[in-house]
Order: sequence, then C-alpha cells, then structure tokens
Amino acid sequence: MRALVYNGPRDVSVVERPDPTIEKPTDALVRITTTNICGSDLHMYEGRTSMESGRILGHENLGEVIEVGKAVERVKKGDRVCLPFNVSCGCCENCERGFTGACIRANPGGVGAAYGFADMGPYAGGQAEYLRVPYADFNCLVLPEDAEEKENDYVMLADIFPTGYHATELAGVRPGESVVIYGAGPVGLMAAYSATIRGAYQVMVVDTNKDRLALAEQIGAIPIDDTEQDGVEQVLELTNGLGADRGCECVGYQCFNCAQRETPGLTMNNLVKAVKGTGGIGVVGVFVPQDPGGATDLAKEGKIPFDIGMFFYKGQQMAIGQCHVKRYNRYLMNLIHADKATPSFVISHELPLQDAPEGYENFDARNDGWTKVVLKPGR
Repeated sequence: MRALVYNGPRDVSVVERPDPTIEKPTDALVRITTTNICGSDLHMYEGRTSMESGRILGHENLGEVIEVGKAVERVKKGDRVCLPFNVSCGCCENCERGFTGACIRANPGGVGAAYGFADMGPYAGGQAEYLRVPYADFNCLVLPEDAEEKENDYVMLADIFPTGYHATELAGVRPGESVVIYGAGPVGLMAAYSATIRGAYQVMVVDTNKDRLALAEQIGAIPIDDTEQDGVEQVLELTNGLGADRGCECVGYQCFNCAQRETPGLTMNNLVKAVKGTGGIGVVGVFVPQDPGGATDLAKEGKIPFDIGMFFYKGQQMAIGQCHVKRYNRYLMNLIHADKATPSFVISHELPLQDAPEGYENFDARNDGWTKVVLKPGR
C-alpha cells in the first residue's frame, strides 16, 4: 500500500509499505477513504517530538471495513466507520470510567494510545490506503447510511469536532454564557462551533490569522484580531469589563506572539486575564512533558510561566487534557446525521495522498487559505 511516513523534521514522503494484517482476533482492517492532517501532526512534522523516522502518520481516519478478526462481533465487513484517534481497549479501569484517551492497556508503560503519534504506542497511522484497528468492536464508530454523502463531516468525529466540544465541556460552558477561545485553528473553530451548539450567547475567537478569523465570523463568532496584542482588552470591552464566563485554550505549547516569536504560556496567561473571576477554563491545546526544541530552558522541560497568583485571586477553575473521543462522537454524529452540524466548514483543501507532503508544507507554514487539509488515499 501507499503510506505517508515521517523521515525527519519537515521531511515526509509517500512510500510503498506492506499492507496491514489481522494480528489479533479483536482487530479489523479498514480501507481508508478520508484522513486528515491535524495541527498536532505538525508538532511531529517540525521535529518537536520523539517521533521515530519511518513511522506512518495520521490519527484522523475514516473508511470501510474490509476484514475483521474472529472475535469481532459488532463490526461487519462493508461498514463505514470513523475511528477515534484514541486507541483504547474498552475494559481497563480508565476506559470503564469513560477516560478512553487514558487507556492503560493499549500503550503499556504509558497513559493513552493513538494512531501514528509519538509516545502513544506502536500503532501505525492512517495516512495510508489501509489501517489496522485494534479492539475494533470498541473503537469503530459505525456510521449511518449517509456516510459517503457526508464523509467530510463525519471524518471530523475522529478528533477535532469532539476535541473542540471537549474544550467547552472542560470549561463548563452553559446556555446563555459568554465564551472566549484562544486559537482559530481547526480545533479552536470547532470549540467555537461547539460553544454555539451548547447555547453560548456570545462566542469570541482570538487569533492573528485573518483567514481563520473570517471562518470564525462565518459561524457567528466574534473575531478578535490579536495582531497588536490587545486581544484581552477587546474581550474585556465586549464583556463590560468583567471578562468572559468561560475560556478555551486551543493553541498549546507552540504559541507565538504578534511578532511571531514563540512565547510559551502566552495564551494560558491571556485566558486568566480574559476570563472573569470564578470563570472556567478548558485546555485542549497540546502540551508535552518535554520539548528539546523549546524556545526557553523552562519550555524544554515541558513547563511554562503561569500566572498562578491571578488565577488564584480570581478564583477560576481549570480542567485540562486530551479528548476522550468516545464520550462525544456518537452524539455529535447524530447532529451531523440530522443536519444540525456541518463541521466540514473548516476544510480548505482536499488532496490525494500523493500530495500530502505539499499539504504538510503549506499547513505548517500557515499559508493563506490553508485551514484544514483532508487526504483522499483512493484518488
């Protein structure tokens, strides 16, 4: 099969690899029809993780089941399925409690597993023609009959739609509240979309990328251009000086200021300023335990300067962590099926798998118009 592999920093290529096979009776094999490039793929692409050379990337995957192991009962050949980026067993202590992003069996020695991701188990990614899916009965979300027609919507259930929703859940968004979101990338846009679904009366999105802010405005959010680093002041002005009820961090450890200088902790501290006293903050932007390429000595240890004093003084609450996709994906699927949600609005480019290196290069450079890239291995 053809697959996209990581060779080193900013070096990926499409090569021939052996087709995956059924390794355990609980496996399924899926022919990938749509797979996305994610912002967290860029951390690996840029060489900011311990990703090994030669591994297949890709954790946002959708396709058709072509074979199942002898122990697979629920999932059938021919089913169209979307796969949570979390690889989870379904029966460990954490999975039983709904924390499928922190499965302790799928990644022995670690917490949480994923397809094609550094330090999250040995699983090959899905930016390829075929993918092996472990624990298939648990991990496969079988899609409704309109799966092919709405494929670009349903593939967002693998990661960014649930992750954006997770940000609003962590922040505690309730109907009639105001929400500020730092980051207008795909996850930030999904958080804004989710806040609207949850009934927020005012959704503000802060970024410096004008193309992405225009998309935020398209879904009814208030775009706040932070080019002059006055985003906090704009939020306070829009909320009568109080700050937003809730805030979502959708940027992570590679945060840049208006001068395009990497500034770890900038969005976290801006959220403390922009969210009102007693307000809630949800953090889904990726942070890592160590970052050898970090901009500061502190960042290299996976740490950031954080305004704990103001956070304490304002009595805010924070929840943080990777999305447990299975908590949300079925419910969000129902919204798509009922035409209540169309998350594919974030897509800017559809490319054949062969053009994936071009997609990575442009997406990584945040070139104008490059918001979300989907790959079609069958083309």
